[in-house]
Amino acid sequence: MKSSASLLQSQRQSQVLTPQLIESIRLLQLAHTELRQFVEQQVEKNPLLELTSNTSESDSNTSPSSGENLPSDERESRVDGPIGGQCSDRLRPQKSTRDTATGTPGEEFSPEKFVPNPETLHEHIAGQIALTAFNPGERVIAGALASHLDDTGYLQVDILELAAIVNAPMAVVERVLATLQLFDPPGVFARTLAECLEIQLRQQDRFDPAMAALIANLEMVAEGDFKGLRRRCGVDEDDFVDMLHELRALDPKPGNRFQSGGPETIVPDVWVLPSPAGGWNVELDPDTLPRLLVNQSYFVEVLRLTAQNPKDQAFLNECLDNANWLVRSLDQRAKTILKVTAEIVRQQDAFLRHGVAHLRPLNLRAVADAINMHESTVSRVTSNKYMLTPRGVFELKYFFTVAIGSSQHGDAHSAEAVRHQIKAIIAAEDAALSDEDIAARLRQNGIDLARRTVMKYREAMNIPSSVQRRRQKRGWR
Repeated sequence: MKSSASLLQSQRQSQVLTPQLIESIRLLQLAHTELRQFVEQQVEKNPLLELTSNTSESDSNTSPSSGENLPSDERESRVDGPIGGQCSDRLRPQKSTRDTATGTPGEEFSPEKFVPNPETLHEHIAGQIALTAFNPGERVIAGALASHLDDTGYLQVDILELAAIVNAPMAVVERVLATLQLFDPPGVFARTLAECLEIQLRQQDRFDPAMAALIANLEMVAEGDFKGLRRRCGVDEDDFVDMLHELRALDPKPGNRFQSGGPETIVPDVWVLPSPAGGWNVELDPDTLPRLLVNQSYFVEVLRLTAQNPKDQAFLNECLDNANWLVRSLDQRAKTILKVTAEIVRQQDAFLRHGVAHLRPLNLRAVADAINMHESTVSRVTSNKYMLTPRGVFELKYFFTVAIGSSQHGDAHSAEAVRHQIKAIIAAEDAALSDEDIAARLRQNGIDLARRTVMKYREAMNIPSSVQRRRQKRGWR
């Protein structure tokens, strides 16, 4: 059989992702802070783009993008009610156009302007070092030790290595460290948990041999082996209970009382507020949507000046195409977020009205099918987005939970709601209930959950086992 070469013509259909389409998909999953950074970068590269505040008036010759400029039926949606309308004034975030401190019109009032910056742990330690009678060499060592202090107050450096770095005798470094361990807060500059607790007990003049034995066997405290621990300490039951209470009053992370930086505030992307007509109003927060303008008048002017230069005209047309694409992408992103959030609110109406115990099981596919979108699109929209509700601020991912079967052939239960019930059962128990007892209680409430699943949820919430809880109750009485 002879082989031969031939030319064949065939037709096939395929989808090609253009760079702009890929960029539009990426915009969906960006948080509003990342989105603003991206838009600012585009404004720097494109002379036709202008980024303005949501409170400023738009120029008559400019083309707005998203945010305040969306039509009312696309910027605001009402679930179980007519589109648009007013929200509850009590729950709506209020904004002021005048700074009450300066009286300057047009400036937004911010309470953070009146809050002093909190003192950090390193600033607190630096002030104490400055007031301590160190000689110049010891002051250098103290500063080097302080630079290796973490935010919890523990020293994160080997003093042998530090002594070699500062070229100082080991005895001098240890002497300086012993002085630093007397600083406030008590327990600071410790290298281990046991040393941190020991420093605090020494400052209280309570580090006797019995307490030293207790600190040396902290793993037995964690295991709840109070009987064996009391024998090692060599004390009677009353003294041992007092020692446990003293241990519980100590601070294992003394540096946590100081803030490591400024306060971080989560700005919700969407507001979900009750509607006077019933149902819920779902609105996009305009502060999280960049207000991007395309300067058409500047484009016409520059186009006229570059009429004789095809290269400049090509660049200008490319800038206009990119600007219009970004405007459309931001509009589409805002509409998609609003559409997905409105469906989540519709599905989780019982949670918004009655709390976490009524959270429904929900997955991405259910939302995607309801709004006729792809599941991956819903996943991108719900990443790094937050929703303000009457019950608090929640990440959109919070509302997607696994379904737990019902023991009474009713509706399935959300995994988050089940964890809430397990926590409530343990908190209300008179005697420590086993995982099997908790599973039985859940079955009485219509939740079919195996003992191993109860154990998994309990451990995920850092709740001790029934044996450990019984030991703790006996030990702390």
